[in-house]
Amino acid sequence: MFNLRVYGILVNEHRQVLVADEFIRGGYYTKFPGGGLEFGEGTRDCLAREFMEEMNLRVEVGEHIYTTDYFQMSAFNPSHQIISIYYFVTPLEPIQVPIRTKPFDFDQQQLEIYKVQGEIETFRMLSWEEFIPENVTLPIDKTVVDIVRSLLANSY
Repeated sequence: MFNLRVYGILVNEHRQVLVADEFIRGGYYTKFPGGGLEFGEGTRDCLAREFMEEMNLRVEVGEHIYTTDYFQMSAFNPSHQIISIYYFVTPLEPIQVPIRTKPFDFDQQQLEIYKVQGEIETFRMLSWEEFIPENVTLPIDKTVVDIVRSLLANSY
Protein backbone atom coordinates (compact mmCIF):
# COMPACT_ATOMS: atom_id res chain seq x y z
CA MET A 1 0.00 0.00 0.00
CA PHE A 2 1.28 3.47 -0.86
CA ASN A 3 0.77 6.47 1.40
CA LEU A 4 1.18 9.79 -0.45
CA ARG A 5 2.16 12.75 1.72
CA VAL A 6 2.58 16.39 0.68
CA TYR A 7 4.60 18.92 2.70
CA GLY A 8 5.36 22.62 2.51
CA ILE A 9 8.59 24.45 3.22
CA LEU A 10 7.89 27.98 4.38
CA VAL A 11 10.95 30.22 4.79
CA ASN A 12 10.26 33.71 6.09
CA GLU A 13 12.11 36.98 5.50
CA HIS A 14 14.28 36.31 8.60
CA ARG A 15 15.61 33.02 7.18
CA GLN A 16 13.47 31.01 9.56
CA VAL A 17 11.80 27.76 8.51
CA LEU A 18 8.38 26.68 9.76
CA VAL A 19 8.12 23.26 11.40
CA ALA A 20 5.31 21.43 13.13
CA ASP A 21 5.81 19.71 16.48
CA GLU A 22 3.35 16.83 16.84
CA PHE A 23 2.50 14.38 19.58
CA ILE A 24 0.80 11.47 17.85
CA ARG A 25 0.39 7.80 18.70
CA GLY A 26 2.54 8.24 21.77
CA GLY A 27 5.50 9.75 19.93
CA TYR A 28 6.97 13.21 19.47
CA TYR A 29 7.75 14.30 15.90
CA THR A 30 9.16 17.50 14.44
CA LYS A 31 8.22 17.66 10.78
CA PHE A 32 7.14 20.00 8.03
CA PRO A 33 3.50 21.09 7.78
CA GLY A 34 1.41 19.01 5.43
CA GLY A 35 -0.32 15.68 5.30
CA GLY A 36 -2.00 12.98 3.29
CA LEU A 37 -3.27 13.27 -0.25
CA GLU A 38 -6.99 12.57 -0.45
CA PHE A 39 -8.69 10.84 -3.36
CA GLY A 40 -9.66 13.31 -6.07
CA GLU A 41 -7.19 16.09 -5.24
CA GLY A 42 -3.88 17.09 -6.75
CA THR A 43 -0.73 17.50 -4.69
CA ARG A 44 -0.82 21.31 -4.72
CA ASP A 45 -4.50 21.35 -3.71
CA CYS A 46 -3.70 18.89 -0.93
CA LEU A 47 -0.97 21.13 0.44
CA ALA A 48 -3.15 24.24 0.33
CA ARG A 49 -5.91 22.31 2.13
CA GLU A 50 -3.51 21.02 4.79
CA PHE A 51 -2.22 24.52 5.58
CA MET A 52 -5.80 25.75 5.85
CA GLU A 53 -6.81 22.84 8.12
CA GLU A 54 -3.71 22.94 10.33
CA MET A 55 -3.00 26.68 10.49
CA ASN A 56 -6.05 28.43 8.99
CA LEU A 57 -3.51 29.88 6.54
CA ARG A 58 -3.91 30.46 2.83
CA VAL A 59 -0.65 29.71 1.01
CA GLU A 60 0.64 29.88 -2.52
CA VAL A 61 2.22 26.56 -3.42
CA GLY A 62 5.40 27.24 -5.34
CA GLU A 63 8.34 25.34 -6.73
CA HIS A 64 8.58 21.57 -6.34
CA ILE A 65 11.57 20.65 -4.18
CA TYR A 66 11.68 16.87 -3.93
CA THR A 67 9.73 13.63 -4.28
CA THR A 68 10.90 10.56 -2.38
CA ASP A 69 13.09 8.47 -4.66
CA TYR A 70 13.85 5.56 -2.34
CA PHE A 71 11.87 3.07 -0.29
CA GLN A 72 10.62 4.45 3.02
CA MET A 73 8.41 2.32 5.22
CA SER A 74 5.77 4.13 7.25
CA ALA A 75 6.67 4.78 10.88
CA PHE A 76 3.07 3.93 11.80
CA ASN A 77 2.19 1.02 9.51
CA PRO A 78 4.88 -1.41 8.30
CA SER A 79 2.69 -2.48 5.36
CA HIS A 80 2.70 1.07 3.92
CA GLN A 81 5.35 2.69 1.76
CA ILE A 82 5.62 6.46 2.16
CA ILE A 83 6.02 8.69 -0.86
CA SER A 84 6.46 12.33 0.15
CA ILE A 85 6.31 15.38 -2.12
CA TYR A 86 7.71 18.75 -0.99
CA TYR A 87 7.03 22.25 -2.28
CA PHE A 88 8.04 25.73 -1.25
CA VAL A 89 5.04 27.67 0.06
CA THR A 90 4.45 31.37 0.57
CA PRO A 91 1.80 32.63 2.99
CA LEU A 92 -0.84 34.84 1.40
CA GLU A 93 -1.69 36.44 4.75
CA PRO A 94 -0.09 36.84 8.18
CA ILE A 95 0.21 33.68 10.28
CA GLN A 96 -2.43 33.82 13.01
CA VAL A 97 -1.78 30.61 14.96
CA PRO A 98 0.64 30.83 17.87
CA ILE A 99 4.25 30.30 16.85
CA ARG A 100 6.08 28.68 19.76
CA THR A 101 9.71 29.20 20.69
CA LYS A 102 10.28 25.80 22.34
CA PRO A 103 9.73 22.31 20.91
CA PHE A 104 6.46 20.59 21.86
CA ASP A 105 5.21 23.62 23.79
CA PHE A 106 1.58 22.50 23.95
CA ASP A 107 -0.90 24.62 25.88
CA GLN A 108 -3.70 23.31 28.07
CA GLN A 109 -6.32 23.62 25.31
CA GLN A 110 -4.18 21.49 22.99
CA LEU A 111 -3.69 18.88 25.70
CA GLU A 112 -7.48 18.67 26.04
CA ILE A 113 -7.76 18.16 22.27
CA TYR A 114 -5.25 15.32 22.55
CA LYS A 115 -7.54 13.51 24.99
CA VAL A 116 -10.26 13.49 22.33
CA GLN A 117 -8.37 13.21 19.04
CA GLY A 118 -5.22 11.36 20.10
CA GLU A 119 -2.91 13.87 18.45
CA ILE A 120 -1.88 17.50 18.82
CA GLU A 121 0.26 19.88 16.85
CA THR A 122 1.95 23.21 17.37
CA PHE A 123 4.24 25.30 15.18
CA ARG A 124 7.57 27.06 15.53
CA MET A 125 10.25 28.62 13.41
CA LEU A 126 13.77 27.22 13.18
CA SER A 127 16.53 29.73 12.59
CA TRP A 128 18.73 29.03 9.58
CA GLU A 129 21.43 27.78 11.97
CA GLU A 130 18.94 25.39 13.63
CA PHE A 131 17.66 24.19 10.25
CA ILE A 132 19.70 20.98 10.16
CA PRO A 133 18.69 17.34 9.65
CA GLU A 134 19.09 16.53 13.35
CA ASN A 135 16.26 18.95 14.21
CA VAL A 136 13.56 17.10 12.25
CA THR A 137 12.37 13.58 13.01
CA LEU A 138 11.30 11.85 9.82
CA PRO A 139 13.96 10.34 7.51
CA ILE A 140 12.63 11.95 4.32
CA ASP A 141 12.45 15.37 6.05
CA LYS A 142 16.14 15.02 6.94
CA THR A 143 16.93 14.58 3.23
CA VAL A 144 14.81 17.61 2.36
CA VAL A 145 16.61 19.81 4.91
CA ASP A 146 19.88 19.15 3.07
CA ILE A 147 18.25 19.82 -0.31
CA VAL A 148 16.67 23.10 0.84
CA ARG A 149 19.88 24.28 2.48
CA SER A 150 21.70 23.58 -0.78
CA LEU A 151 19.05 25.31 -2.91
CA LEU A 152 18.98 28.40 -0.73
CA ALA A 153 22.67 28.57 0.20
CA ASN A 154 23.37 31.42 -2.21
CA SER A 155 20.10 33.24 -1.43
CA TYR A 156 21.20 34.30 2.03
